[in-house]
Amino acid sequence: MIRVSIPSQLIAYTNGATRVEAEGASVAEVLDDLDRRFPGLKFRVVDEQDRIRRHVRIFVGPEEAKTMDVPVGTGAEVLLFGALSGG
Repeated sequence: MIRVSIPSQLIAYTNGATRVEAEGASVAEVLDDLDRRFPGLKFRVVDEQDRIRRHVRIFVGPEEAKTMDVPVGTGAEVLLFGALSGG
């Protein structure tokens, strides 16, 4: 199982959970699994071209995932971060 940390701006999709578990061998598969259980979550992270949105950062362990095909090993931790902006 893979542990996924959910940022505060997405916990409405996970019924308030800030940590959930998922399955998948890549970032794309993990997000697909999450979206099956928490509909709408993936669209907030990935755009219509299946690219990680500009304001989102995804880390697999300590490494930032720049694309959806980054491998995710069993027992890994995936961190989703939403960028903050303002003036």
